[in-house]
Amino acid sequence: MTSVFNKSAEALNSLADVLQQLPEQSSYTNPCEALSNATIGQHTRHIIELYQCLLAGYPSGKINYDDRKRNPLYENDIPAAVEVIREIQKNLEQPDKEVNIFCGTHDNSVCIESNYYREVLYNLEHCIHHQALIKVALLSIKNINIANGFGVAPSTLQYRQECAQ
Repeated sequence: MTSVFNKSAEALNSLADVLQQLPEQSSYTNPCEALSNATIGQHTRHIIELYQCLLAGYPSGKINYDDRKRNPLYENDIPAAVEVIREIQKNLEQPDKEVNIFCGTHDNSVCIESNYYREVLYNLEHCIHHQALIKVALLSIKNINIANGFGVAPSTLQYRQECAQ
């Protein structure tokens, strides 16, 4: 059985692979009308920063996905984004433990109980969702090799495979 860490590593690898194929920096930073003028870089930064929130909150067990840094470096610089993706991959596998997820601002936050493995799974699903959006922008760029599973949930891939048999 494949672990959630392996699946996360695969998803992050496929993201990094696609980013490294972009023919020019502007492909990463130009607004895409089909994405309400968001950029591939903005979606990539969003994926990165949720994983960073998870890793930063792991030691204390307090995670707030709304308390992101929104670092423009990750949405404007492909090598920096790929480097931090690799860093996330190296640090993601941790022992499971209970964590508290805080939603909202400090003055108006809600807290729910979860566990680390569940949150890694949440980040994987979130990553896949944003990959699907990134894929919309990639379709207008020539000579990009997009893996069949890029932006597709594992359960959907399995269902498609079963239907093809």
